[in-house]
Amino acid sequence: MKRTLYLKFVLAYLIFAFFGFIVVATFTSSMTLEQMKRERADALYREALLISDSYAADLYNSEVTLESVWRQIEAIGTYVDASIWIVNPSGLIVLNSSTPPDIENPVTIPNFSPTITGSSFYTVGNFFGMFDGDMISAFAPITSRFKIRGYVIVHASMEKLQQSCNSLLNISYLTLVILFLLSLIILLFFTELVYVPLRKITHATEQYAVGNFRYEFQVDSEDEIGYLAASLAYMASEVAKSGDNQKRLVANISHDFRSPLTSMRGYLEAMLDGTIPPELYEKYLRVVLNETDRLTKLTNSLLTLNNLNTNGMILERSDFDINQVIKNTAASFEGTCRERMISIELVLTGETMPVNADMVKIQQVLYNLVDNAIKFSHKNSSIKIETVEKSNKLMVSVKDNGIGIPKDSLRLIWDRFYKTDISRGKDKRGTGLGLSITKEIINSHNENINVISTEGVGTEFIFTLEKSTADF
Repeated sequence: MKRTLYLKFVLAYLIFAFFGFIVVATFTSSMTLEQMKRERADALYREALLISDSYAADLYNSEVTLESVWRQIEAIGTYVDASIWIVNPSGLIVLNSSTPPDIENPVTIPNFSPTITGSSFYTVGNFFGMFDGDMISAFAPITSRFKIRGYVIVHASMEKLQQSCNSLLNISYLTLVILFLLSLIILLFFTELVYVPLRKITHATEQYAVGNFRYEFQVDSEDEIGYLAASLAYMASEVAKSGDNQKRLVANISHDFRSPLTSMRGYLEAMLDGTIPPELYEKYLRVVLNETDRLTKLTNSLLTLNNLNTNGMILERSDFDINQVIKNTAASFEGTCRERMISIELVLTGETMPVNADMVKIQQVLYNLVDNAIKFSHKNSSIKIETVEKSNKLMVSVKDNGIGIPKDSLRLIWDRFYKTDISRGKDKRGTGLGLSITKEIINSHNENINVISTEGVGTEFIFTLEKSTADF
């Protein structure tokens, strides 16, 4: 896999960092400067109002001298780091806090007009060319007897304000750099918790794609990534198990087909070369016929199993009396039971017991279970078939007192072609498909089947069916 995801994430991080600095350098810078300019203008305006209402008003009312007022505004100008002017409406500068009063050399502001501020109380610029650089100039009128006598104008350098703004922005830049360095933790977490596990998962999928389903990997995480890895590993193990089952299936089929074919071939060749005399032909032809019946049974079981699956099997459900089906199934084994001196005991609930299921397939389930019970029962023993009602379900039990199933084989008896060592010795004609078909049929009805067995004591199979309200 190309390392595009990680590069994209890093690229996105760098783009985010770049635009973060752009935002701080442009929008944040302009907004900070504007805010500081407004706050500085407010402060200057308050000072201008204070001076106009006190010292300047007293000056125009001839209550104080020019020198005393100058000393006051000089001190205030030094304190607020600004230049304070008292200006006549004509533009004549009466006092300038930066220079002592000089009546003989008056200074007049060219083209002075108090309307320069517009609707505001301050203006920014070189103030009619009086300064070399931009200044913030706040106006406050001096009134006496309801008449404007002049203006108090306070000037502050924009350059100093810009320097203060830059100092604040430097702090912002430093904070931003620290934040971006700290945000590298997110990148590290992404690398460790997302990217590295994804690489493991991707490599595992590549191994599975080439057929290496035995490849093992581990992602130590309990989140969605860990769940995905666990699901993928489980899927691979199931596919590997399916492959093993397929190999075992082919081997079992080959074995079960080869044995009767070898036997049939041997007898037929013996007949042809004279090893078997003509008077024994009938005996060995019956053996060959029995072997063909065995092959036919095996083939039919394979076809049945191939058509049975819980998703696609079509059930022909109907309401029928399960008691009658059980009785018919037991009757079909009457001859076999007589030969082996085995009795079948029926303990059925009610005269009739209606259920809703596929009657033909349930009959096949009963046949397989009873056939197995007879096969592995001792002579002079009994088999018990019992039905029990539980809510809206009917439980059907087939119990024998035979050889039982070894504990380590219980979980394997449902596998196709599986035979325990005991069954291979007890019944060489079995196909190993009966229980697999039985489970498939019960599962297709969305019901359950279980087995209880003790070796040397016996085995009991129990399956459930849905009861019906039909009357018989």
